[in-house]
Amino acid sequence: VREFWTTFEAMAPFLLFGFAMAGALSVLISPTTIERHLGGNQSGSVIRAALFGVPLPLCSCSVIPVAVSLRRHGAGRGATMAFLLSTPQTGVDSMMVTYALLGPVLAIYRPVAAFITGLIGGLITNSLPQSTSGTDVPETTCHEPCCSEDAPSHGNRWLRAFHHGFVTLPQDVGKSMLLGVFIAAMISAFVPESLLAEHLGGGLLSMLAMMLFGIPVYVCATASVPIAAALIAKGVSPGAALVFLMTGPATNAAGIAAVWRSMGSRTAIVYLATTAATALASGLVLDRFLTVSAIAQGCHQSEGLPAWAHTTLAVGLIIVLLIPIVRRRRRACCSSGNKPT
Repeated sequence: VREFWTTFEAMAPFLLFGFAMAGALSVLISPTTIERHLGGNQSGSVIRAALFGVPLPLCSCSVIPVAVSLRRHGAGRGATMAFLLSTPQTGVDSMMVTYALLGPVLAIYRPVAAFITGLIGGLITNSLPQSTSGTDVPETTCHEPCCSEDAPSHGNRWLRAFHHGFVTLPQDVGKSMLLGVFIAAMISAFVPESLLAEHLGGGLLSMLAMMLFGIPVYVCATASVPIAAALIAKGVSPGAALVFLMTGPATNAAGIAAVWRSMGSRTAIVYLATTAATALASGLVLDRFLTVSAIAQGCHQSEGLPAWAHTTLAVGLIIVLLIPIVRRRRRACCSSGNKPT
């Protein structure tokens, strides 16, 4: 419990600020705007797609429908791939949490790695001949709360920004965020430091192990940060933790299936291979220049805020994350004909 609350107090100011930034971006950059700038198969469209994806406040499940929509509206295969690779790895909210729990170096390094992943994957995809096995994807509908939630589509733009930042995004990441902090607290409290330091301390083998764990297990970009911070605190190298931060959010069964159906098997292989190769390369480079002690020294704990402010913001964050969960349970209960208790 103590580890859980300590993590929450550290990340609360930054995550709340990240939610506010994400809400602002949601009204400044729309999916329609993205579609308009990513047409064709030129290298420029790949670069723009990767850049768009890094900060874009799209919920994890909506990345796939938007990527499919990009393809349908004329975006090149390379631009679609770049967007699909760079978007889920990071975002303004996860950047702020990374800064809080892992320090400024990883807060900068992580989005740069996401951009490079999208750029490489997009350029390789453009160089491939058109796959004959790729077909148009059937109409893709997102049934997750972040997509089905009846967000206001008109009216005051700042009200819409607030709604997206503090209602829609928490509705998407609430459960996974709480679960991620819980897993991090369990690791911190019960896993001996010698266990992970001995077997996953660093090197290529530890990164491969983290990659094999991260690729099939989907973890959203923000929720993966507390887990990575707990692993680093127990002796896992920053590079190995970065491999988990990159492969967990970037790859999942739905994304692989969407790429396979819309752009063919060769492109799907590029999707997986690019994620794996760039994650390993990024991890090896990071370990060459950064140590666990440097991560600990660089972590920003918002020293300027008094203790009562940390506690207040942490309580506020829990309320923001729990309200959508409670609302969803009440709706499910009412729709089934039972009175909510």
